Amino acid sequence: MAISSKALANTSLVLRILCLLVLAASVVVMGTNTVTDIDGSKDHFTLLTTYRYVLAIGIVGFLYTLVQIPFGVYYVYTEKRWIRNGCLPIFDFYGDIVISFLLATASGAGFAVTYELKKFVDGVVGFGETRKFLNRGYISVGLLFLGSICIAILSILSSNFRKSTSKGGFFG
Repeated sequence: MAISSKALANTSLVLRILCLLVLAASVVVMGTNTVTDIDGSKDHFTLLTTYRYVLAIGIVGFLYTLVQIPFGVYYVYTEKRWIRNGCLPIFDFYGDIVISFLLATASGAGFAVTYELKKFVDGVVGFGETRKFLNRGYISVGLLFLGSICIAILSILSSNFRKSTSKGGFFG
């Protein structure tokens, strides 16, 4: 049973909006993540290079999704592509794949660093504030991972769009 183009377009738009919200939440959680040192000074998430990478990739994924939403809204309402030369389905497909891989690498790196640091901190008494810092890191990275799943599903959907709009040749 084939799925209609309208259903694919609606599902794609809903997933893009969900992804936008999840990535925005991830960026906000990571961007506001601070820890108070023993001497009373505050350190930010920038203390860890991996967390900076997580934030940067979260912003890149957010911006990519933000750019894609108007194209999706236009397609849902008109059932026509905004740019009609055949490049948009190809851009959607490859863009979704690249962003999905970037989000997956950032979430994997974030999970690994947070796990290792939490394992170290759990063995030491008196690091309650650091545990909260790492837990917020887990939340942010978990949201980023959810965004990578949304984009991975979108890459599958965009491959279906590419097949349904292709007329042969590279630019369809």
